Amino acid sequence: MKEYSLPYGSGEQKVMLPEEHILYDIHGNKAAVAGDIKAATLEALRNPIESAPLKDVVKAGDKVAVIVSDITRLVRTADFLPVVIDEINAGGVPDSDITIVVATGTHRAHTPEEDVMVCGADIVKRIKVHQHDCRNNDELVDLGVTSRGTPILIDKTVLDADKIIITGALSLHPMAGFGGGRKAVMPGVSGYATIMHNHAMALADEVGAGCNPLCETGVLENNPLHEDMTEVCAKINPAFLVNMVFSPEGDLHEVVAGHWYKAWEKGCHDLLAMAGVHIKEQADVVIASAGGSPKDINLYQSCKAHMNAVFAVKPGGYLICTLECPDIKEPAIFTDWFSKSDILQFEKDVRANFSIPAFVAFKTRCIVNSLHTYLVTKPENFDFVRATGQTPVATLEEAWQLVQQDLAENNKQDYTITIMGHASATLPILDK
Repeated sequence: MKEYSLPYGSGEQKVMLPEEHILYDIHGNKAAVAGDIKAATLEALRNPIESAPLKDVVKAGDKVAVIVSDITRLVRTADFLPVVIDEINAGGVPDSDITIVVATGTHRAHTPEEDVMVCGADIVKRIKVHQHDCRNNDELVDLGVTSRGTPILIDKTVLDADKIIITGALSLHPMAGFGGGRKAVMPGVSGYATIMHNHAMALADEVGAGCNPLCETGVLENNPLHEDMTEVCAKINPAFLVNMVFSPEGDLHEVVAGHWYKAWEKGCHDLLAMAGVHIKEQADVVIASAGGSPKDINLYQSCKAHMNAVFAVKPGGYLICTLECPDIKEPAIFTDWFSKSDILQFEKDVRANFSIPAFVAFKTRCIVNSLHTYLVTKPENFDFVRATGQTPVATLEEAWQLVQQDLAENNKQDYTITIMGHASATLPILDK
């Protein structure tokens, strides 16, 4: 027997497991850490990928829009943005000719305090900040449609600029394959109709078929949602990209900068090299943690563990997730959907009123329904957890005992176990 510890909130959950049954103990692959984000950003801006340095991309007389992630994306903008602004200044563009555009997507506008949190107090004092509003048609410009029929509606403030700089961070994404890059434009500064038409591609063409299997984590090839996003972004052809690439543990690995697609594409490759873990077979039991706080603060954040762990477990197998979830029901726009039990009606409702939280809830519920899913969480969460189709338990040891009993009742003695301590940020890749 061997003791395993998995992150749980600010602490951990422990369990004794028979070592001979352990198939994999999955962690992100080892990767270099860039200790100084400002130095790494400056190096990337001056030695970009398939582009001139940023200070040579812009010139005196240019109006420059710098698109930044909103407060729902913790990408350390306040650390790297001053370096970006300094390089734009070095190219001859004064602060008065720069506008920061907050890529809210479908989210609400920032408060002034949130602008400071995201961009930093000095930058907010120096540079005007524009909040994108996807529902304000007076602030959107119609650029036609994509080859898939998506209306291309883009923020007028962005299009008024001579040079558009997009920023953000790479991440694994359950619909678009990867976050970052083109997502600063679509959904970041796109109209509501643009976002909804694009994101609806994450559902299968036929009602009742559930999720589109081509729109999956880590997948870009033939992913219609990603390709449509890219087509929207290409329409405005950003002049430069700056994206952070973080390790599964949350440390800065590198900064990619330069051509808006080629630099981002390198970041995707590098992220997958860290977060993608090749496996030769799936396990009967997967024990997964989102990675502790803040990744398991609520179910909306921590269901990323379900979405990655499902690739490591056999169909119909057992999934145990350790998720403290002190705010399990936040936000309500997600959890109000997640507790729907009729999966066909759930799908129909999502199609009729598509939103990203609704789709994430639907996809997670599909995963839960396809497995025996146990959730190690706070006792006060138990009633809600039961409503989501999962079995709530207070400790990881108790969850394992329940799974053991079920395995024994089914005379399953040659079972296998895979451990995923940072499931939200590690992607099992099954070699075929």
